[in-house]
Amino acid sequence: MSSAAYLPVLIQILLAAGVATGVVFVSQFLGQRARKNAIKDTPYECGVKPDGFVHTRFSVKFYVTVMLFILFDIEVVFLVPWAFVYREFLASHIEIVVPILVFIGVIVLGLFYEVKKGALEWEK
Repeated sequence: MSSAAYLPVLIQILLAAGVATGVVFVSQFLGQRARKNAIKDTPYECGVKPDGFVHTRFSVKFYVTVMLFILFDIEVVFLVPWAFVYREFLASHIEIVVPILVFIGVIVLGLFYEVKKGALEWEK
């Protein structure tokens, strides 16, 4: 392959690096840190200064729900390539329906297990 074939990739990389560098420099010069102002540096809470501890702790239940969402979301992402290549495998007389049904069955069993254990309930 000639080096001319890689020219669009090089332009894309240079453009991305230039935009990223430009955004960082513009935020430094025009951002909140550029102007040292005591009022600007305080958090805004509807005009009222916050009382007590500002950062509240999230419940562990929130993190469990997020991890379950990511887990099932990633498993669904594995179904997308299968959907695209299914026609090619079918034309080659390669049966891939059974493995994907087993995969979907494991996902459904995992979902039923999580519902039975109460991992998706917010309040008990």
